Amino acid sequence: MIEAQDPALWWKQAVVYQVYPRSFKDTTGSGLGDIAGVTEKIDYLADLGVDAIWLSPFYPSQLADGGYDVDDYRNVDPKLGTMDDFDALTKAAHERDLKVVVDIVPNHSSNLHEWFQAALAAGPGSPERDRYIFRDGKGPNGDQPPTNWENHFGGPAWTRVPDGQWYLHMFTKEQPDWNWNNREVRDDFLTTLRFWLDHGADGFRVDVAHGLAKDLDRDDLDDYVVWCTSDQPDDGTHPVIDRDEVHEIYHEWRQVFNEYDPPAFAVAEAWVQPNRQHLYASPDDLGQIFNFEFAKKDWIRGDLHLAIEEGLACAERSGSSATWVMSNHDVVRHATRYALPQVPTSEYHQLAKDWVLRDGTTYPEDRELGTKRARAAILMEMALPGSAYVYQGEELGLFEVADLPWSAVEDPSGHRTSQAASTKGRDGCRVPLPWVAADAPTLDDPDDQFGHGGSFGFSPTGAANEPHMPQPKWYKDMAADAEAADPDSMLNLYRRALKLRHELQTTDLTIEWLPEDAPSGKLDGANGFEGGTIAYKRANGWASITNFGADPVRLPAGEVLLASGPLTEDGLLPQDTSAWIQLG
Repeated sequence: MIEAQDPALWWKQAVVYQVYPRSFKDTTGSGLGDIAGVTEKIDYLADLGVDAIWLSPFYPSQLADGGYDVDDYRNVDPKLGTMDDFDALTKAAHERDLKVVVDIVPNHSSNLHEWFQAALAAGPGSPERDRYIFRDGKGPNGDQPPTNWENHFGGPAWTRVPDGQWYLHMFTKEQPDWNWNNREVRDDFLTTLRFWLDHGADGFRVDVAHGLAKDLDRDDLDDYVVWCTSDQPDDGTHPVIDRDEVHEIYHEWRQVFNEYDPPAFAVAEAWVQPNRQHLYASPDDLGQIFNFEFAKKDWIRGDLHLAIEEGLACAERSGSSATWVMSNHDVVRHATRYALPQVPTSEYHQLAKDWVLRDGTTYPEDRELGTKRARAAILMEMALPGSAYVYQGEELGLFEVADLPWSAVEDPSGHRTSQAASTKGRDGCRVPLPWVAADAPTLDDPDDQFGHGGSFGFSPTGAANEPHMPQPKWYKDMAADAEAADPDSMLNLYRRALKLRHELQTTDLTIEWLPEDAPSGKLDGANGFEGGTIAYKRANGWASITNFGADPVRLPAGEVLLASGPLTEDGLLPQDTSAWIQLG
């Protein structure tokens, strides 16, 4: 049995709310959300019932990749505020018993980082250049890249500099990869960790946590790709992904974390094979890892059941706790994913990308059905033992904004080739949030999706600048103030669920599958996949039952505490509905 009794282990069953700062709340009228905007809405987050906020990158950046190209790791982007603003945010959060998690980006810096600029100036063979990964090219004149790799966003993973050498960038050319074999790099990041912890941060979300350790001194590099695929080796031998040596780095980080009381927390963004996840989540490593298997699944009973089993097994093996996440800044919002035709997991990413690429016209988006499933999903997720991560706007039930005009696309994956060949990338889940329904943009034509002049309360009234991405007119029905006034809204379901979750939590982090937990044994005519239920209970008799099948199911005996939608007249649980029960 895994237990989470120590208050220092708050993160083991925390609900963590991800803030994408540039799209959360603008207090200056710049069109960009800012740190002061998070502080302004801190009571909203406290009232929601979360335990912590995770801030996506807010560092000085040229925004080649949404802030994940960092110019200065120990400062706030002046477009988003100041260090005083950050200190005020941590103070306001801690006064409300909210923890603050900072996003750290250790795989790569910005090409404008002072150390990369020094590397360019110093030339081949210099100590400055050794902080990054520079190599001579192939061919008689060195004019061919060292490997055939493409970066994560498309295009070559190597860029040549004027003196003829090439530098590695697994992402955009503005994001050169650090050389983690370099002691200066390691020590500088230890300084950065202490800097943010001394400024009130309680922990870190570690970007591309599986990518730091690299082995380029081998002759088979062209046999690999530098982004995560389902066929990557699971023995730690890939040249640049999930190598065993990466854990030597995190063991040093753990020593820093343990200098603080309570010890700092970290969660790994590591897209690795399920049997490798436990390495990042061990107590002498980062301590926790995202269960992306859960986030990748569509609304299919068998797939989600397997993801839960794998997440619990990883937690048990590592001695940590599981993590559950359905949406974040990198994936199509789950309310939309569940509104699309449900497909086997192997086809999910292509279906979602095709839908985004074609402005929502390739497949029908059944928003009523997507909302119903999203409501059921949050109860199924929040009853599970471990931490749950909520992405900003999911508590409002927001859908993907798939029809952003191409002129508004910011994500590098939307610019890698041509519009015909690209997807619009991740911007559809990063559109600024709607806070006030009455502050709707003016539409030049009633058929327009996007207008001008208003920002749904994202920016101050009369702001000089439009939001950095346009907001669709359907935001009016999903604005935070409108949902707060509707007792049956998604927002109020989240509030009830999170409050009740805190009341029902047990330190025993195990579950027991109930007799009702079973596939239906027949095809569901609605989507061609088996129905059935996911049904489990916690040690204190708190149970969660989710019905995926077309036929309503009988609930086990006990008191219904909360349901994602109405039960049938005779008390049965309808399709795509979840219920929490205190078993009798």
